[in-house]
Amino acid sequence: MELFLKLSGILLGVLARTLVPYLRKLRQGKVREFKNGYWLSALASFILGLITTLLIFPEFNITQPGVGVEASIKLFCLAFGFGFGWNSLVSEGAKWGERVKK
Repeated sequence: MELFLKLSGILLGVLARTLVPYLRKLRQGKVREFKNGYWLSALASFILGLITTLLIFPEFNITQPGVGVEASIKLFCLAFGFGFGWNSLVSEGAKWGERVKK
């Protein structure tokens, strides 16, 4: 159960960080309609999310903080934040790299 909570929390954190920019653009009106190309982008994001999750999982060395439902929720939240943060760092690093090239 602990392994599942860690992996699912990290994966959902990574995928949430990937989805946030799309939702922001949708809210701002920059995206008007759903195009079929988004399916490829979503699939690529999911695959990259899995890869990122597997790469950063060994660095997540937190044991389950206690027992019971509350402890499981805390562990999931920690894993979610860990995945979200790592993916955010990678995304920002890529953006800074693009700026340096220009």
